[in-house]
Amino acid sequence: MMILSGDPPRSRVLTLLLVVIILALAATPFLFPGAKALNVAAKICVFAALVASYDLLLGYTGSVSFAHTMFYGIGSYAIAIALYGMGPNWAAVATGIVTGLPLAALLALAIGLFSLRVAAIFFAMITLAVASAFQVLASQLSWLTGGEDGRSFQLPELLRPGTVLISKNLFGFEVNGRILTFYLVFAISALMILALLRVVNSPFGRVLQAIRENRFRAEALGFRTVFHLTYANCLAALVAASAGILNALWLRYAGPDTSLSFSIMLDILLMVVIGGMGTIYGAIIGATIFILAQNYLQSLMGVASKAASEAGLPLLPGLLHPDRWLLWLGLLFIASVYFFPTGVVGRLRHGGGKKAAGASH
Repeated sequence: MMILSGDPPRSRVLTLLLVVIILALAATPFLFPGAKALNVAAKICVFAALVASYDLLLGYTGSVSFAHTMFYGIGSYAIAIALYGMGPNWAAVATGIVTGLPLAALLALAIGLFSLRVAAIFFAMITLAVASAFQVLASQLSWLTGGEDGRSFQLPELLRPGTVLISKNLFGFEVNGRILTFYLVFAISALMILALLRVVNSPFGRVLQAIRENRFRAEALGFRTVFHLTYANCLAALVAASAGILNALWLRYAGPDTSLSFSIMLDILLMVVIGGMGTIYGAIIGATIFILAQNYLQSLMGVASKAASEAGLPLLPGLLHPDRWLLWLGLLFIASVYFFPTGVVGRLRHGGGKKAAGASH
């Protein structure tokens, strides 16, 4: 069995881009010293898996869900509450996992069974209502979730920054619990993306694409569309909750801003569009481009603005001022949608022009 389910990138440029991203992420602790680079790399890993799980819904079934951050938050809060209440031990980690993942799957099952029988717009509205209610509930149950302050916790001793696993005197670099946590996030995110890649290239995944193209025709062929859509919703919820667990373990914190904010949902949508809908590879590309821009664009603009000012160029210092980074990020997004209507991966895999616009995975 091929690890990529017989679905390679099918483009030399895309293959090279993916290899560079994966190798750069794997080597981040040693190539890019400093806490910021490691945090950015960990965030790319988490969001690549999160965006891939959302693409399973949006790109492969055509279902628009606004509850994805709710599942992400369930995973984050489950592990945070367990470690906060039971202390920094592996039993608490296991409790958070066996509590958060089934809860996310059950909620996804309930939402799917009650809303996927009707038109897609009702599914989107129901998920938005449920996600909003869950966010309010998490803020109100301060005795459990910490309210607006969230929950901070300690990790088991093996994953703490102070735990030295490999001394610097041995290989010239130190491997501590923080780096081990990063590689845990990296490995689990990679496994989830590979699992989703297998799902979409299985017969089940082909049925999902058939439902996306024409639900009535798929029903006429005898496929139980509600079952397939609900099952896909549950799979996406499980991966999203797992990504939430990884994010909480990395941050050692779970709160409304980092786990349940609606801005996270908007970021996920942008990453899906940038990378390309209906392409699991697009989740990696979209997450990398967006998060790098989000963390480094402002700094780069500050350097460019200073250089333009020293060169005596008119207008440019003001246009490139770091405070305008969101404007330029928006312009970059609009440009990417214009030049890459099927996303970066869609363009690289299927070529440009009309062919790219009409291609599907």
